[in-house]
Amino acid sequence: MTAVGPLATAQELLREFPVVDGHNDLPWALREQVRYDLDARDIATDQSAHLHTDLARLRAGGVGAQYWSVYVRSDLPDAVPATLEQIDCVRQLIARYPQTLAPALTAADMEAARSQGRIASLMGAEGGHSIANSLATLRALYALGVRYMTLTHNDNVDWADSATDEPGVGGLSAFGRAVVREMNREGMLVDLSHVAATTMRDALDASEAPVIFSHSSSRAVCDHPRNIPDDVLERLPSNGGMAMVTFVPKFVLQAAVDWTAAADENMREHGFHHLATTPEAMKVHRAFEERNPRPVATVSTVADHLDHMREVAGVDHIGIGGDYDGTAFTPDGLSDVSGYPNLIAELLDRGWSKPDLAKLTWQNAVRVLGAAEDVARGLQATRAPSNATIESLDG
Repeated sequence: MTAVGPLATAQELLREFPVVDGHNDLPWALREQVRYDLDARDIATDQSAHLHTDLARLRAGGVGAQYWSVYVRSDLPDAVPATLEQIDCVRQLIARYPQTLAPALTAADMEAARSQGRIASLMGAEGGHSIANSLATLRALYALGVRYMTLTHNDNVDWADSATDEPGVGGLSAFGRAVVREMNREGMLVDLSHVAATTMRDALDASEAPVIFSHSSSRAVCDHPRNIPDDVLERLPSNGGMAMVTFVPKFVLQAAVDWTAAADENMREHGFHHLATTPEAMKVHRAFEERNPRPVATVSTVADHLDHMREVAGVDHIGIGGDYDGTAFTPDGLSDVSGYPNLIAELLDRGWSKPDLAKLTWQNAVRVLGAAEDVARGLQATRAPSNATIESLDG
């Protein structure tokens, strides 16, 4: 009898308990590459030359639910209409591929999609700038299907501090706490990826429902401000929330963090913004990379984060959020959305049990969304929608 290896076991497990991935930036990639021309990037065909994501690779990766990010840049003057365009893109994708993608608004919808063999498609807004300091806009995004909002992206908002900006309000302002409470009342998950550690702690203090980190890893394993400190991970069991590990090399591999800092400084020394991608800027970047080979993360690198996050937060409070199509570089073995079985196989090799892996891939994420729905029902029975303004609360 032929022994079944870890990869085959992982693929079998994912057929029953597929991956709920917390963050995929396909809609933004479609905006940037083809301005939402879905014929030009038909994900029913092989898009490996352009994207990390297409339907065949989602299937190969064992993905059963995807939070599609409806991200827009924080420096856009028209962030709200741009967010609406992103939402429209997701809706178009779901309508275009109904045999594969299923619209999902609730935990029950996720389970129904799984039973139908379709990929539950949810949405998450990435950055509080998408509500333009308006609780009514927040409620409108929820009504349109957005089921989490990341409180900041890379820059502060008026009411919350980002992990990668200078401190502004010291975490959450009074209006920021009102945003969290209104998200709880709606049933929208509070996403603490990208936010400063002070904001994480303030949000945990303010939230009446479980929170998530849609795509963040462990700061103890890799010291980057985008990652989660242990004292915050330790609070997830009492909150009921979850942290979804990300695969971005510069967030998971310390050598990549250090390399990126040096590469960014090289760009600035040559007169370019560190994120510039013009041909001239890329020539400078490629020359730097030739002199200084890029450190490469692996499946094992990501597994190290999950081992630590399980130890600190517990297996009931972790998940996966790859950040595909939102990063230029990916780990070996996790090059695109087909790679999740490789991670599950690595964890099997490390002694993770099948029940624990089922929690990691599917059960935790479904439970957390369902718990947020339960909290919202209770709050809506006792509390009216808030019409507070940032001016009235923050002065």
